[in-house]
Amino acid sequence: MKSIFLELAMIGIVEKIHKRIGKVGVFEFSPLAEEESYVQSGFSFAHNRGAGPTRWAGAATAPCQCAGKANLSKTGYKQSGTPNSSPYEPEGYLGDKQAMEDICRSTLFHTDRSLCYAEILSPFEVRARIKVAVLKFLAILNSPDPALSDLNLINRKSNNSHFRRGLLSEVSSISLYHSFCTRSFRKPNDAKAFIRVWQVMEQCLRLLVQEKQATQRELFYKLLCDSPEYFDSQAQVNKTVQDVVALLRCCRHSLGIIASSRGAVIGRLLLQEPNQEVVDCSVLGPSGYAICGDLSLVKELVLQSDARYIIVVEKDAVFQRLAEDHIYNQIPCILLTAKGYPDLATRMLLHQMSRCFPNIPVLALVDWNPSGLAILCTYKYGSTRMGLEAYRYACSVKWLGLQGDDLELVHQNSFIPLKQRDLQIAKSLQSYEVLQEVYKIELMKMVERGHRAEIEALYYHGFDFLAKYVIKKIVQSDYI
Repeated sequence: MKSIFLELAMIGIVEKIHKRIGKVGVFEFSPLAEEESYVQSGFSFAHNRGAGPTRWAGAATAPCQCAGKANLSKTGYKQSGTPNSSPYEPEGYLGDKQAMEDICRSTLFHTDRSLCYAEILSPFEVRARIKVAVLKFLAILNSPDPALSDLNLINRKSNNSHFRRGLLSEVSSISLYHSFCTRSFRKPNDAKAFIRVWQVMEQCLRLLVQEKQATQRELFYKLLCDSPEYFDSQAQVNKTVQDVVALLRCCRHSLGIIASSRGAVIGRLLLQEPNQEVVDCSVLGPSGYAICGDLSLVKELVLQSDARYIIVVEKDAVFQRLAEDHIYNQIPCILLTAKGYPDLATRMLLHQMSRCFPNIPVLALVDWNPSGLAILCTYKYGSTRMGLEAYRYACSVKWLGLQGDDLELVHQNSFIPLKQRDLQIAKSLQSYEVLQEVYKIELMKMVERGHRAEIEALYYHGFDFLAKYVIKKIVQSDYI
C-alpha cells in the first residue's frame, strides 16, 4: 500500500513540473519542431557515439528560435486513437515514436568514458534540460509497456574520479568520468531519494521562472514545509541538489541556488562590487569583508592588490587573531577564511584572486590533522562529491603550517588523540592519486603518532607568537 501512495505521489510531482513548464512558456510547438529547434540552437538530441566527449552543447551555436510565451497544453498533444500508440503523441505524428526515442537517447542519458563537467547555463537552457527529463519520464510511463524510469546520474564516487593535472600551471583538479549511478523508484531504499530529485527540480524551476535565487538553507525550509515526509534534514537537500546537478549537468548557480557564504577576507586588497564603492580591506575590523554568496557577483568583483602572499586560514578565530595583529602590514598579504570547510563562494574568490594575481603564492594555515589536510586539498583540487564543478574553483595552494616539523613548538598537553572520524578521513586522503608524496608522509606521521595538534596550541608561547610564526615560515619559504 505504501508503494502505491509513493507511485501516485511520484506521478503527481512529474505532472506538476510538466504543467509548470507549460505555464512559463518554454516552447510553443510539437516535439518534432522542438527537436529541430534544439538542433538549431546547439541543444541536439543526436547521437555522439565515437565523436569525442559527450556534452549538452549548453553554449548555443546559433540564436535560439524558441523564444516566446507558450503553453504545453497547446503544443499539439492529444489522445491517440491508435491502440498501441502513446496518449502523448502529437497530431499528425502517425504513431512515429522517433522523436520520443531521440529524447530517451539524448546526450543527457548517454554514457562514455570522457570527462564531464557541470556547465554554466542560461535559465532557458536549464528549463529545456528539465523538460527533456520530464518528457523522457512521461514517454516511458505512457508507452505500451509503461514503467517508472530510473534517473541516471553522473557517479560521484571516488572510483569514477580522475585527477586532471594542469599542463601550463600547477593547478590540478578532480573531474568525473561519464559513468552513471541511478536513483530508482523500484529500490526500497532509493524510492524517496528518487522523489526528492523531482521535488528539488520543481523548486529550481520555480526559481528560474520567477527569476529568483535561494540558498540551500532556504530551499530546505521550503521543502520541509511542503514535503516533510521526504525532507527532514539539510543534508538530504544538499545531496539532492548534487543529484540534480549530476542529472542535468549544469552548475547549481544555473539552477538558481546560491552559496550560503561564511567566508571573509582582509588585508592588502581593494575590491569593488558592480556599481558599488571601492572597499579597502586593509582598514576593516578583524572580522574582515564578508564574501557574498552570489557566485555571479563574486566573479564580477574588480580586484587590486600589492600583496606578495595570500594566506588561507582554516579557522575564523585564527583569522581574527592575525587580523588584530595586522599581520598584513608586517608582511604584505591577504588573509582569507571560510571558517572551516570551504564554501563555494570563498573558493570562487580565492580562485579569482589566483587568476588575477598569478604570481602571488597561496599558502594554507590549517590544523595538523587529517581534517586540516582535507580542507587544504579541497581548496587545491576540489572534491569528488562536487567533481562536476571542481575545475571551476581549484587553484594552486601550498601548505604553510602546521607541519610535522612544527610540533616541537606545541606543548605536550596540547596534543589531542585522533578520533575514528580522523582515521576515516586519513584513509580517504591516502587514496588520492594526486596527493603529493610529502603530504602523504605528513599524513602517515599523524596516523602513526595517533594525535593531532591545533593551530591555537601555539598560543602557549603568547598570543603574539602566531603572527611571528607565520612571518618566519614565509620569509624562510618553509612551505610545501
